[in-house]
Formats: sequence, structure tokens, C-alpha cells
Amino acid sequence: MPNAKVLESKKAVVETLTGKIKEATSVVFVDYKGITVAQDTALRKQFRDAGVEYTVVKNTLTNFATKELGYDFSDILNGTTSMACTTGDPIAPARIVCEYAKKNKLPLSIKGGIVEGSVLSADQLNGFGELPGKDALVAQVLGTFLAPISSLAFVLDQIRIQKDGGAPAEAAEA
Repeated sequence: MPNAKVLESKKAVVETLTGKIKEATSVVFVDYKGITVAQDTALRKQFRDAGVEYTVVKNTLTNFATKELGYDFSDILNGTTSMACTTGDPIAPARIVCEYAKKNKLPLSIKGGIVEGSVLSADQLNGFGELPGKDALVAQVLGTFLAPISSLAFVLDQIRIQKDGGAPAEAAEA
């Protein structure tokens, strides 16, 4: 039987993990086996820059924390495990892991995770890793909205040019 001090510290870790997972928009469990300290440091910097918290976690304590929230990750919480979680862009952790592993040809792999309350498999999270970031997606949508308006403005300008006898707006004003 563990002593009371050790038990209390483990309970505190479980409470902290539970809080982080509960507040996060995205939690990704990563198998980091096979990467060097330098590679891990570079990966951590990318996570920090994106507002993602990345920590190595104890499987048993993390399993207790996820079970408190109604999730069961007992089948994937084994071996070397780290947790990347964010309260910001929900696809950022998966995207960073996938890009970093591909770019550096590393055995770094996603085990599974949670995105906005839904449990997702490694394959689903790897699919998220292929998507652009939230800002890039918003820009693409806005670009799609602006394309018809830009085309209409161009057509109306061409009609105006024809009616003015072919002179562009800048030449007509000069």
C-alpha cells in the first residue's frame, strides 16, 4: 500500500489532468518513442508557438483522469505516451504531430484523442493532420465568398469601359 503522501500527490496529478482534458478543445495522445531530445525540444517549441500544451504523462494516472470524464483510453494508454492539448485551434495538435513526423521522417505517431468532446481514433486524427489550420480554412472560405463579388465587379467595370468608348477609368479621369 502506497503511503498517504504519495497517494495524495497522485490524486493531485489526476485532478490536474482531468481539468486540462475537460477544458481542452482537443487532446491528442502521442507515442513519442524513438525521437531524440533535440527533436523533442524542437517539437515542443512548435507546440508552444501554436498555443498547445505538450507533456509526457503517466498512463495509469491519465487513464484515471479520462475515466472520470467518461472516456476509456485503456487500450491506447500504454508504452511511451505524451499528451498534446489545447483550448484553441482543435486540429492544431494533430496537425503539428503529423507535419513534424512527416518532415523529419520520425516514428512519432498519434494513438488517439478527443476533439470537442468526441473520441477519435488515430486514423481520424491523422486525417485532421492533413488539414490546414483554422486561420487558413477561414481565409479559404472568405476567398470563396469574395470570388463571385470580384467577378461581378470586373464585369460591371468592363461594361462601363465599353460605354465610355474603351477608355479605362484611370485614363478617362486624367
